[in-house]
Amino acid sequence: MATASATLHRLRRTVAAIEASHAGPLDEGAQPLALGCDGIDAALGGGLGAGTLHEVAPAAPLHAGAASGFVLALAAQMDATKRMLKRTFKRTLWIRPGHVDGETGGLYGHGLTAFGLPLDRLLMLRVTQARDVFWAMEEALRCRALGCVIAELPNDGPAADLTATRRLTLAAREGGGFGFLLRHRACALTSAADTRWEVAGCASRPDHFGGLGRPAFSLSLTKNRRGPLGRWTVTWDHHERSFSALSVGMAAPAADRPARAPLARAG
Repeated sequence: MATASATLHRLRRTVAAIEASHAGPLDEGAQPLALGCDGIDAALGGGLGAGTLHEVAPAAPLHAGAASGFVLALAAQMDATKRMLKRTFKRTLWIRPGHVDGETGGLYGHGLTAFGLPLDRLLMLRVTQARDVFWAMEEALRCRALGCVIAELPNDGPAADLTATRRLTLAAREGGGFGFLLRHRACALTSAADTRWEVAGCASRPDHFGGLGRPAFSLSLTKNRRGPLGRWTVTWDHHERSFSALSVGMAAPAADRPARAPLARAG
């Protein structure tokens, strides 16, 4: 048993080294997406990597809306950053199986605009079956006219294994945009994604008039190929299209690979 455990440990180290060698520097002109929170951006090595794949899942089923909101906020921030830098106009594509609307509800156009992502920046693609999500996402990630591709996976998305996510990672690297797999439940399957996030909604601070404040998210970075893990609580400002940190926590990287580091509680 001890020999098998040591062999498995060496195999994990070898796979981690191979992944790191393929990660390499970002493509020329592909800048990371800085969230604006020093602790998070430091852990990510400057921000979310462009030309890469990222996974997002709710911390519990009741937080599915928060996970979707976090991904939408990232897309809105990416769009605002490109416009500020006067980069080429690129849209966001959201891919989802048709039956998902009956389970989680559909996206509301006016709400998206108020949240920070104008309707003219968003394209929707509905597919009939869950397996079609991967084909559509792979093809979309190769398209340089798209800056961000979001694919929604029912349940824990069991088909999004190491092989499937590796293909998506290569496609994202070719297209240079951001790829987000939005799972309905967290998944323990090995993945080629650069980062994995678990998101929960949390209480926001009331505004100056005692009304609803900015959306607040509790973020757990559970895999990070470019740095340590951690937990943070952030708020989203839809006017400025930026995040603000309420607390910061960071964990030291594990000896064999960052994804195995324990989480550190914030606050």
